[in-house]
Amino acid sequence: MDDSDHHRAGFETYARTGAARRQLLAAVTPTDGTERVEPRRADGRVVATAIDADRPVPRYERTTVDGYAVRAGDTFGASERSPASLRVTDTVRAGTATRVHTGSELPAGADAVVPAEATDRAGGDLAVFEAVPEGRNVKAVGEDVAEGQRLFEPGRRLRPSDLGLVRAVGHGPVEVYDRPRASVVPTGEGIVESDPATGETVETNGRTVAQYIERWGGEATRREVVSGGADAVRAAVERDLDHDVVVTIGGTSVGERDIVPDVVASLGEVFVHGVALAPGRSAALGAVDGTPVVMLPGPPVGCIVGAVQFLRPALAALGHASPTPHPTTEARLTRKVPSEPGVRTFARVTVEGDGEGTRTATPTRTEGAGALSSVALADGWVVVREEREGYAADEAVAVEEWEGCA
Repeated sequence: MDDSDHHRAGFETYARTGAARRQLLAAVTPTDGTERVEPRRADGRVVATAIDADRPVPRYERTTVDGYAVRAGDTFGASERSPASLRVTDTVRAGTATRVHTGSELPAGADAVVPAEATDRAGGDLAVFEAVPEGRNVKAVGEDVAEGQRLFEPGRRLRPSDLGLVRAVGHGPVEVYDRPRASVVPTGEGIVESDPATGETVETNGRTVAQYIERWGGEATRREVVSGGADAVRAAVERDLDHDVVVTIGGTSVGERDIVPDVVASLGEVFVHGVALAPGRSAALGAVDGTPVVMLPGPPVGCIVGAVQFLRPALAALGHASPTPHPTTEARLTRKVPSEPGVRTFARVTVEGDGEGTRTATPTRTEGAGALSSVALADGWVVVREEREGYAADEAVAVEEWEGCA
């Protein structure tokens, strides 16, 4: 069965996860705004204009060891039994050597460096016990990076090491794409910001999703909880259509109060409602006036799974980037993980090691979308793809450390 197939259960149909994601990404139009920022502020930003080296690295012939700069020919034949004899001076010419340190500029007249441990100095006299060829222990101009060399193409998400290189080559401000702007609209009754009374729930989903948006390279606008029916939801969605993506939370299932997909459909289009995803089956995806709308379930774990599976790649596409693969840890399950065929299941696990490279993964919860602690206290999750009926105890699996990636 391919991703275009549907799995029937509960909803009229459930879209396969991959097919649903592709439909969402087809509705995404990447942002076209850019800005120039200093390298120190560009961590995590996406390159809009190619970055080339303004100068070579190194800019001068540089020594790579502590020792003595020499003319290589003066050390020809030097050995432990028959050392070459040189005079230590401030300049290098025939028969002389100059003290140098790692990273210092190679003195004029020198073409090699003898390591300090291959010499013996007595006052101004230097015995050299190792012959060095021309260029030994010397970095040539541009050996690391040539002047004008292309460093990063558009679409590259800049890392701290990238920015160190940008500074090393003398590059000033870099042009990067604007961060995608996402509004986060929690919905529901009895949801409060703090100090809940009986029957009330503290709002956590909106805050959690907004923090993920920031981590994933976007700018989040977190709205107050919307309650009061379809008109209030409609007004909230319409208000934020100037954003690059609208994210609603809650109201996506099949109860009387689950009105969000119907409201979005009345304004534009809902092309997915119900995904073969556990947890997170009631996720919905649509668009209004060209703005993608990601409708996440209200139960906390289903909300997070839906955000990772749909919102994260949408933000990457909006920002001209590709989502990086989740880091994974190989481990063996301590007990079985069940899964319904045709449904992509995310089983939260904790990982332990024995100090010798062997790791085990213990499921914290394989079912249920409401236990936030099952995510917060987990080290990652095991993804059971649609074609499998779970994993057996002691089976080797890949644990996705999804929370640690941008």
